[in-house]
Amino acid sequence: MTPTDFERVHQEAIVIDATCPLMRRFDFIHWWIEGGTTAAAPSVGGDLDAGASLKYLGKWLELIARNPSYTLIERVSDIERAKAEGKFGIIFHFQGTTPVEDNIDLVNAWKKMGVGMIQLSYNVKNRVGDGCEERTDAGLSRFGLRLIERMNEQRVIVDCSHTGYRTTMEAIEASSRPAVFSHAGAKGVHKSMRNIQDDQIKAVAATGGLVGAVGYPAFVSPDPRPTLDQFIDHIAYMSDLVGTDHVGLGIDYFDGQVPVAEPGYMEKYYESLVSSGTWSPENYPPPPYYYPEGIETPQGFLNLTKRLLERGFSEEDTKKIMGGNWVRVFREVWGE
Repeated sequence: MTPTDFERVHQEAIVIDATCPLMRRFDFIHWWIEGGTTAAAPSVGGDLDAGASLKYLGKWLELIARNPSYTLIERVSDIERAKAEGKFGIIFHFQGTTPVEDNIDLVNAWKKMGVGMIQLSYNVKNRVGDGCEERTDAGLSRFGLRLIERMNEQRVIVDCSHTGYRTTMEAIEASSRPAVFSHAGAKGVHKSMRNIQDDQIKAVAATGGLVGAVGYPAFVSPDPRPTLDQFIDHIAYMSDLVGTDHVGLGIDYFDGQVPVAEPGYMEKYYESLVSSGTWSPENYPPPPYYYPEGIETPQGFLNLTKRLLERGFSEEDTKKIMGGNWVRVFREVWGE
C-alpha cells in the first residue's frame, strides 16, 4: 500500500481512544484531534466522591458548551455526527465507582449527565470488589451485583479494567449487556499483573464486548521503551484468540508520561501511589514512561493505522480496531 492508501484508511476510519486520563489537562485535547481521533474518553472521575465529581463534570460540560468543535457523546448517532461534521467527540468515563458512593441511584444521575462507562475498581478493594493489585481475590460484592444490574438498566458500560480476576469474571457473568476492559494488555504476551488472562478475554468477548489495547509501557513489554510492534503484538494475540471484532484502543495516555511530565513531578507522584498501595513496584516501575514508538502521543495514530495494515490486518479489520468495534459496543449498550 502507498502512503496515500494509509492516509485514506485512517481518514475513513472512526478512531476512538477509550481511556484518556491526559485529557484531564484541557490543553492537550488538541493532540487527539491532530491524530485524527473521532472521539476519546477522558477519565472524568473515579477517585472523586459524588460532590467533587459533580463539580468536575460541570467544568467539562462548560468546556464543551464553549467549544462548538467539541460534542458530548451519549449515543452512536453522536459519534456518526461528529465524524460527518468534523467535530471531536468526548465520552465521559469513570475510572472507579467512588462517585457512586453507597447509593445505586447515583448511577441514574451520572447517566443523565452523560457518563456512559464506569470502571468497577482501580487496583484496590472497594464496595464493588477487589482490584487487581489486592492481596486477596474476593469476588463481586452484593453491592457490586446491584450496581451492575442498575448499570445494565441505565445502559452504562461495565468496565472491568484494573479489577481483580474473580470480580471481573463474576461481573462479566452478571452483566446482561456487553462488558469491556477499556484498557488492558494480554498476559499471554506480557505477564504483568495488570494484564488479563485468556479466559478473561474470552469471557468479555462472549458478551459481545471488547478489550481496549493499553499503551502504558510497563503493560506492553519488559522494555522501558516499547516498540509499536510490541504494542500491536497484544492486538494480534487477542485477535487470534477471539477475533478482530473484540479488540479496540484504550491507550491510557496520562500526565506522568514523556514528554508531558514536569521534571520531578512524576517521581513524587510515583512515591505517593506506591506508599498508598495503589501501585506496586512489581507492576509499576519508576518513571520515566515512554509510550510505544510512533504513538508516543495520540498525534501518531496514523502510524498505528499504517503498521496494522503492514502487519497484515485488512482495511476492514483495521477500521474495526481503530474504533469501529467501540461503535458496535456503544450501539448495543447505549443505542442509536
